[in-house]
Amino acid sequence: MGARLARIFRNFNVEDRALREISKKKPRSAPRHATTATPSAVSSEVEELVMKKNESLLEHLRAVYVESTDPTAAPEFSGDASAGKEADRRPLRVSLPGSVFSLPELTDVPKGKLTLTEALTALGSHQHQPRTWSAEKIAQEYCLELKDTKSVVEFFVPFKVEVIPPKSRTAKQIKAS
Repeated sequence: MGARLARIFRNFNVEDRALREISKKKPRSAPRHATTATPSAVSSEVEELVMKKNESLLEHLRAVYVESTDPTAAPEFSGDASAGKEADRRPLRVSLPGSVFSLPELTDVPKGKLTLTEALTALGSHQHQPRTWSAEKIAQEYCLELKDTKSVVEFFVPFKVEVIPPKSRTAKQIKAS
């Protein structure tokens, strides 16, 4: 019943409303920029310039000399290549047991990178002992760049757990173990 009523109001006087919108005065379009030359004359001038040979440019092009050589062949795979990759990696300092968290067991990581566990350990050590674990020592221990390590130590802080004592003595106390 509500749809019928809505349709009646929607279709009321539709023809008159449409005629009123159509007969309204339309907005004028913006005036065109006045030009002195006709479009065909301009395009013919441009076409002539494009098709004309420029002698000075041709002389410069003739003076260009290009030498090229074939790239060297890719080196064959040998045991030395894997030794180079191992040199770019470092052993893990801290790791989580992989079977507990369904993670693959890692034995080494690329130099300049940290695992999440190592990052949290390094940041926690710096937070608790900032003089002992300075940014320089962390960079040296984990083979990181000093600039990046300073930024990480400055802007990233692991969570701090603060126990706020209750205001009244009757409230339950949290005992740290």
